[in-house]
Amino acid sequence: MSVLFETEGPVARITIDRPERMNAVDAETEAELIRIWDTIDADDSLRVAVLTGSGERAFCAGADMKAAGQGGNVTGLDYWCAQKAAGFGGISMRQLRVPLIARVNGLALGGGLEMVLGADIVLAADHARFGLPEARVGRMPLDGGMVLLSRLIPEKQALGLMITGRMMPASEAHRLGLVNAVVPTGDLDTEVARWCDDILACAPLSVRAIRAQVAATRSEAPATVRARLTPEIRAALTSADADEGVAAFLEKRAPRWSGH
Repeated sequence: MSVLFETEGPVARITIDRPERMNAVDAETEAELIRIWDTIDADDSLRVAVLTGSGERAFCAGADMKAAGQGGNVTGLDYWCAQKAAGFGGISMRQLRVPLIARVNGLALGGGLEMVLGADIVLAADHARFGLPEARVGRMPLDGGMVLLSRLIPEKQALGLMITGRMMPASEAHRLGLVNAVVPTGDLDTEVARWCDDILACAPLSVRAIRAQVAATRSEAPATVRARLTPEIRAALTSADADEGVAAFLEKRAPRWSGH
């Protein structure tokens, strides 16, 4: 197994476990990741997922070029024509049912950065670095990098990374808004736990509706978005949890979320 998967109550933890390859993803690893995402989406007891890589050197160094050269991954035009709708690792262009936290414990390069772009929350160790070096090996960031990065940081900065293959330190990624928080390596797990706890303190249906609305309306005018009553919003506003949240506030107690 090249991916570790465990659950701790409502939290799913996914670890790419190929430290000898800087957690680069080959065909087997990608297939494992896709199965895990499907498992998470089918489990109503899970409310947040955390993705990381083994060790402290790399979150994920992207596609395993050695494996690709041995036929272990599709490259070039064939890769483009494969139309991988879910993106790199089965996640860079897929929205899970639950929020995804990227725990960036080192290098996030190529597809590794694209998986970061697919996360809801990005928490990085202070030694982490980010980059899309595909152009240096005659490739391109096909799995969302060319589109998603320029939506999250200024276009000039995004383009500069992609056409030079340079790496960006965690501090700069945080300044540009790509990363939610940067902490010393020893504090990374504590920071992840804090974010998980804060998400779990919120109503599950409200979290789901917020994420769905943001994902579906990135290019629309605010008034248009405001007028759209999606199934997720309707479910959240008419749920038992909507009443429970107000009651808990008035009674000065922690809410007891049911997810219904």
